[in-house]
Amino acid sequence: MKKIILTLIGMISISAMAQEVMTPELLWQIRRVSSLGISKDQKFIIYKVSTPSVAENKSHSKYYQIPIEGGKAIEIEKDKANAQIQDKNSKNNFTLSNKEVKTEKVLGKDFYPELDKSQAQVYNSLDYRHWDTWNEGAHNHVFITDDKGNEIDILANEPFDCPQKPFGGDEDYIWSPDGSKVIYVSKKKFGTEYAISTNTNLYEYDVTSKTTKNLTEDNLGYDVAPQFSPNGDLSWLQMKRDGFEADKNDIIVRFKGMNINLTAAWDGTVDSFTWSKNGKKVYFLAPVDGTKQLFEVNFPGLTKIAVRVNQLTEGQFDVNQIIGFNENKVILTRSDMNHANEIFSYDLKKKSWLQITHLNDETYAKLSLPTVEKRMVKTTDGKDMLVWVILPPNFDKTKKYPTLLYCQGGPQGALSQFYSFRWNFQVMASQGYVVVAPNRRGMPGHGVKWNEDISKDWGGQAMDDYLSAIDDVAKESYVDKTRLGAVGASYGGYSVFYLAGIHNNRFKSFIAHDGIFNLQSMYGTTEEVFFTNWDMGGAYWETENKAAQKTYKEFNPINLVNNWNTPILIVQGGKDYRVPIGQALEAFQAAQLKGIKSRLLYFPEENHWVLQPQNGIVWQREFFKWLKETL
Repeated sequence: MKKIILTLIGMISISAMAQEVMTPELLWQIRRVSSLGISKDQKFIIYKVSTPSVAENKSHSKYYQIPIEGGKAIEIEKDKANAQIQDKNSKNNFTLSNKEVKTEKVLGKDFYPELDKSQAQVYNSLDYRHWDTWNEGAHNHVFITDDKGNEIDILANEPFDCPQKPFGGDEDYIWSPDGSKVIYVSKKKFGTEYAISTNTNLYEYDVTSKTTKNLTEDNLGYDVAPQFSPNGDLSWLQMKRDGFEADKNDIIVRFKGMNINLTAAWDGTVDSFTWSKNGKKVYFLAPVDGTKQLFEVNFPGLTKIAVRVNQLTEGQFDVNQIIGFNENKVILTRSDMNHANEIFSYDLKKKSWLQITHLNDETYAKLSLPTVEKRMVKTTDGKDMLVWVILPPNFDKTKKYPTLLYCQGGPQGALSQFYSFRWNFQVMASQGYVVVAPNRRGMPGHGVKWNEDISKDWGGQAMDDYLSAIDDVAKESYVDKTRLGAVGASYGGYSVFYLAGIHNNRFKSFIAHDGIFNLQSMYGTTEEVFFTNWDMGGAYWETENKAAQKTYKEFNPINLVNNWNTPILIVQGGKDYRVPIGQALEAFQAAQLKGIKSRLLYFPEENHWVLQPQNGIVWQREFFKWLKETL
């Protein structure tokens, strides 16, 4: 009898543990892995683990090595971790590095040294600020340092950047195989020309002659991510059209003086790539069908062998990074909507997976997890649209649940199996909400045309796609049709503002984060003007430009405010220069003056994202507090 009682107690204890769900507080305890690479001896994977500390409002990092076949991880010092990785920045006793260099006068004290307490800034062109930083006259430059400590600035005091701002790193510059040249990425345009163009190029700096040559002068779009194949052939990622930041991204190889586009005939866009060890294949990552997967393409050189792209992995997950190779295995990172990034090994022959790191297994084992379902919805123009439906833990189809339409940003951002630390579907579903996440028009992974169709049509088919998705899922008996909300950030925030004017009382609550409310003032204050030129069709004052005029008249949320009648939470970062603060203030002021229940959540020190742990917790708490009040 005693044994039976103990067994029952154990079963009750396990059941209680299984009833735990993901919370905002627990989300900010999840450890985050980022790989440094494979060790020089090919025996270990070297990686960093960052753990947020809410109390200290910062993250702490530790470094580890783990056998490439899997096993026990050992903590190592940062210097040892870096020393174990092949230093791609060293060649022939020369090293590459980068730092900021002052190249232009901007500050008041630059012009008037005796007024050294002046806070003035003087600009004669655009690019006066970018992402979350004001231009104070300094640019990133690459330096070559010899074994005696002498430095050479290979951009020679030019007012251009390498690495590219705001997100470029040492992947923007590489040595040639023989160490005689440096290949680097730069957009050599200044001021207003910089703000309206995406025309980055690959440049070749000759170490001996100290001369620079533009290697991609004929291409007007992005040229980035240079790599040399094992056989010494330069390769990179390329977009064709200037100004279109979401253009099809292709793998280019320069072979015997000719540029070979390996993915030209493939109906997709490449995220990142790396060469096989023998130089006969290129492995790459790309979005497909609401996920991100591993692909390969053969490299035939100038032979008549056909170029073929093959998808190697398939499943309800995202492959996020190719770390390296171990014989017939690829070392990767992988995530899904219920699990943060971990390191895996994928056997190319057996088509099998081995999880290498287990940073958060113990945490997830205690949780009841949401169920993620793939659903196909027919759109108003007769297309089949993939929609992710995330159901709460311990889902009961006989109950009715409040339901959120999630509107993705970008507008060309992939809505895949990502694991976000802000827009986290696991947390949303775990608080009792059904989440509907449509792969609406504009998202990559469904063909190039689907990806491009949103440009100059922001308020058109994409909005119909949103409504098709929520209307279809709302037919289910478990959806409480009287408790529907719509949430999103960036273009997703724009979507919320726009839906607020056209939803015909479908929704009971809205949340818009860093959303575009007024397309005219957005055009007048955003920093990457090439984006608004392309996606909106041009400037609002171009009265003869039919595409632009349609955008500013028909697709501008501010023109639909008269129809607003639904509570709305508006969130804004003070250092967001992509979608500046005026967008949120205009929207909040309109809602308040119309007498609509509304709230402004403002983060003075955050940019287009929310990065500080305590701000992240506040964001989550206010998000769910608002939904509890209004939904």
